[in-house]
Amino acid sequence: MPRRTLPLTDTELKKAKPQEKPLKLSDGGGLYLLVTPSGGKLWYMKYIFAGKEKKISFGAYPAVSLMDARQRREDARKLLANGIDPSQVKKALKEAGTAETDSFEVIAREWHTRQLPAWSESHATGTLARLEKDVFPYLGKAPIATIKAMHVLEMLRRVEDRGAVETAHRLKIACGQVFRYAVASGRAEHDPTAALKGALSPRTPGNHAAITDPKEVAHLLRAIDDFPGYAVTRSALKLAPLLFVRPGELRQMEWAELDLDGEQWNIPAIKMKTKHDHAVPLSKQAIVLLQDIQPLTGSGRYVFPNARSPLRPMSEVALLAALRRIGYSKEEMTVHGFRAMARTILDEVLGFPVDHIEHQLAHAVRDSNGRAYNRTSHLPARRSMMQQWADYLDGLKAGAKVIPLRQAG
Repeated sequence: MPRRTLPLTDTELKKAKPQEKPLKLSDGGGLYLLVTPSGGKLWYMKYIFAGKEKKISFGAYPAVSLMDARQRREDARKLLANGIDPSQVKKALKEAGTAETDSFEVIAREWHTRQLPAWSESHATGTLARLEKDVFPYLGKAPIATIKAMHVLEMLRRVEDRGAVETAHRLKIACGQVFRYAVASGRAEHDPTAALKGALSPRTPGNHAAITDPKEVAHLLRAIDDFPGYAVTRSALKLAPLLFVRPGELRQMEWAELDLDGEQWNIPAIKMKTKHDHAVPLSKQAIVLLQDIQPLTGSGRYVFPNARSPLRPMSEVALLAALRRIGYSKEEMTVHGFRAMARTILDEVLGFPVDHIEHQLAHAVRDSNGRAYNRTSHLPARRSMMQQWADYLDGLKAGAKVIPLRQAG
């Protein structure tokens, strides 16, 4: 049984005397006081981040009291729980050279931390990476209340000039959210990005390449069936056109979310871009694919586990790499492109009602009163649509003649 660490007391700290070698007095939770041979008393916290042991200093005792040190330990543990290295936050504060509550970078990191519970891991990581690469080097040290629209535009122009127009638009949105957070918390007067409407180059449509010609879809489906790689990847690639969910939703599919008897996949709100539960009817073809892969991955959490660790879902690049392996470039087809494929053909070729398609795509469709439809909206009709869609794809693979079905509304 591990020995329990008793909390320190102020009496112990005051009586601690220097020795020939550094003396560590532990308070638990990684926090300890290091008494140096020269008589210094320094607070440190040990922690694990990204599999490595690290430590962070909290200052000297008694300037930093026992109560203060414990509070800093709890603050650091909150950052760790959200996947943030407290040492990096401390470094950013030091580099900013401004009061903790004033610099753009500090406020942006604070805003980012507060959003983590509502964001997917990939979105959170991508947002912070873009800020660290393009925003913090230019605006990070500046007191947020002093930043004007022209400063933000100058930063965004640098991003545009390297051809990353979409990234510039995403950064403008993220910066606007940071400024509005600063306004709400009393550290800025207004959001300068509001003055930048129309200032950036327009986005280029078609960011996600997609095949929408039925004849070309037939070739793609046959190539997927012949994919020579890992069985788990092949199954996911076969399900992608049948379900046309977002790539992240497919990668993170869990066995606990599947009701194979009820022919339905229930995706929880936390995994959805819209933050609403989503019901995906499963065609007979989809159920067969899932039953085939079940003996291989059914004992774990994820239907499509990571090749390196079954405790994590499939890598973000696995399906994209599979498309490249079967001969499709990024200009021809993307994993997200299966959604555009289904959206186009279900509407223009098969004639299904747009409302049913949009609900199946989990787009933010609202009724005549402005209310968002719930997860089961049009479910019987969508169930029929998904089965007809699977049958249609089978027909394309078999070389059937493309005949519009034109469903009645």
